[in-house]
Amino acid sequence: MTAPAKKCPFCHPRPEEILAEGALALAILDNYPVNPGHTLIVPRRHVASWFDATGDERADMLRLADEAHRILVERHAPDAFNLGINDGPVAGQSVPHLHLHLIPRHRGDVAEPRGGVRWVIPERAAYWAKR
Repeated sequence: MTAPAKKCPFCHPRPEEILAEGALALAILDNYPVNPGHTLIVPRRHVASWFDATGDERADMLRLADEAHRILVERHAPDAFNLGINDGPVAGQSVPHLHLHLIPRHRGDVAEPRGGVRWVIPERAAYWAKR
């Protein structure tokens, strides 16, 4: 387990941020949502990487992703979802506490959704245009 360098926003979320709870993980609403209902699934233990989480922590996170999905479908009626983890600063992780993004998506929320998470490196995302 790594100790947080400063107060970690995921170690002690406010009660109103919690969407669902498990024994080893929490589903919390993102404070800077990409779309309404953007949720983060985090282990209760302060651990930075998916690869440092235990199998039980990962399993609880995935179970909570399913539970959060059900809640978000009821609340926001999205057409689809993006799920993603930025694992390490070079991958874009800005809070060093493992978190799985569950982002509700709606038809028309971006002009061209094709490629999805591939857009983390924009010049390589549009693989269909390179044929």
